[in-house]
Amino acid sequence: MTAAPAAPATPAQAARAAEAFPRLTPAQIARIEPHGRHRTVEPGEAVGEAGQPVTKIFVVVSGRLDLVRPPRWVGEEVPSFSEGMFTGERSILAGGRFLARIQASMHSEVIEVARDDLLQLIQTDSELSDIFLRAFILRRLQLIDQGLGDVLLLGSNHCQGSLHIREFLTRNGHPYKFVDLDTDADSQAMLDQFQVKAGDIPVVICRGTVVLRNPTIQQVADCLGLNPSIDRTAVCDLVIIGAGPAGLGAGVYAASEGLNVVMIEGNAPGGQAGTSSRIENYLGFPLGISGQELAGRAYDQAQKFGAKILIARKVARLDCSTKPYRVQCSEATGDPLLTRAIIIASGVEYRRLAVENLSRFEGAGVYYAATRMEAQLCADEEIAVVGGANSAGQAAMFLAETAKRVHMLIRGDGLAQTMSRYLISRIEAHPAIELHTRTEIVGLEGNGHLEQIAWRTGRGGAVEKQKIRHVFTMTGAEPSTKWLAGCLALDDKGFIKTGAALTADDLAAAKWPLRRPPHLLETSLPGVLAVGDVRSGSTKRVASAVGEGSIAVATVHQILAE
Repeated sequence: MTAAPAAPATPAQAARAAEAFPRLTPAQIARIEPHGRHRTVEPGEAVGEAGQPVTKIFVVVSGRLDLVRPPRWVGEEVPSFSEGMFTGERSILAGGRFLARIQASMHSEVIEVARDDLLQLIQTDSELSDIFLRAFILRRLQLIDQGLGDVLLLGSNHCQGSLHIREFLTRNGHPYKFVDLDTDADSQAMLDQFQVKAGDIPVVICRGTVVLRNPTIQQVADCLGLNPSIDRTAVCDLVIIGAGPAGLGAGVYAASEGLNVVMIEGNAPGGQAGTSSRIENYLGFPLGISGQELAGRAYDQAQKFGAKILIARKVARLDCSTKPYRVQCSEATGDPLLTRAIIIASGVEYRRLAVENLSRFEGAGVYYAATRMEAQLCADEEIAVVGGANSAGQAAMFLAETAKRVHMLIRGDGLAQTMSRYLISRIEAHPAIELHTRTEIVGLEGNGHLEQIAWRTGRGGAVEKQKIRHVFTMTGAEPSTKWLAGCLALDDKGFIKTGAALTADDLAAAKWPLRRPPHLLETSLPGVLAVGDVRSGSTKRVASAVGEGSIAVATVHQILAE
């Protein structure tokens, strides 16, 4: 983390630095005092060690606290916290870990504020809430921009596992440094230092000490302490499965209204919408916003109100035979979460290409997201985008900023039935985008990384081969409901049926126990609701998903009161 510059070059830089490292007034400190405790810190005494859980922040009343630069941050300036300043960054919201040691450089008086007390203060004092949250978020952005953090990723741009971990860290807003072993001149010395072999790639080094060889994202999340601890013996008011727009909307409203909420997300906040390079038709954002930024804001907002969010955890099973309901995550150990109500917002996944050797190239030339990270991989190259919905159109426009040429492949005769008019107009006018109608990919070729694709136009058309190394597939939608088999009524495509869509036969098969019919978003199981893309008959729009999340919370209140 770089300290606020002593002499910013522009007024904008000065304003940003003041927001990232503000100095509280005596009146503001006085309002913080009831939420913390005064303590004395002697020179050299640490108030936080790298790798320890971030359970508190420190407001400096007198003296100074310094961030001790870790060896991996050589050459970087680090901040000091003097009178009126406070420690902490975004990790305090999620209960993460210290990225570096913080110690006193002189005799200091501080106010120690525990995380739970800080969250209470943020919820009740709007002025201090703005100051703290803005500082925490801006400090995290500085860390990300400069690649400073507690993660070193050794890998290759041609490695599926490397891209998967980079995507996970990027979408979760966790700072890291990536070393490309194909191009970095010093990579062999680094491999020797950590005794890494070729078969170990990718390698994640946490906090400079823990070496993870070809890890899963769950192992990475555990090493970095991304998830808060949860009392598995207590019964939650609400468990939300999935942190896409619908789940995050439900989480914000439920937590802000005082419910005890736990959210479970298999990868990163935002769901499918979080992979969108730009969303321009969401109310209140006339200039557009990336899916990742929108998801990040909602993620912070939900935690601000006290929601607990588990990342890199997939739900394996819902025990629907008893109450309270039991939600079992896929990790090998750990008791199930107990809850009085459930909102399922597990979303959908893009349909996979019907090509036999697809799995060889996923993450090594075939991608399901179009963020800045993927765009860097294919700069100045010809690429293909498969799909005709808004997500594919947004991806094509975004990638066309850096790609040599973008080939849009759709199976239909045109875009009018599947894409917003404003996007169609832009695609038609863009000189670097070429639309191929009634076209589908029928072959992928390459050695380790995609090198060539084959497509066919028309049912009986000739197969053409193209030297294209990057394909972005954003077509169709498969609901994430396999884990619900036998527990809830699903439609013939696997989407969850709710409310009026549930027939008398559905309710009879489910042995619906109540006199009242299911609520609008309620499934065939009382107290279990479904929202967003995973729900049968839903409108596939971000605004609709957020709206359903908020409506579902109102229904949860009714159910809990029954």
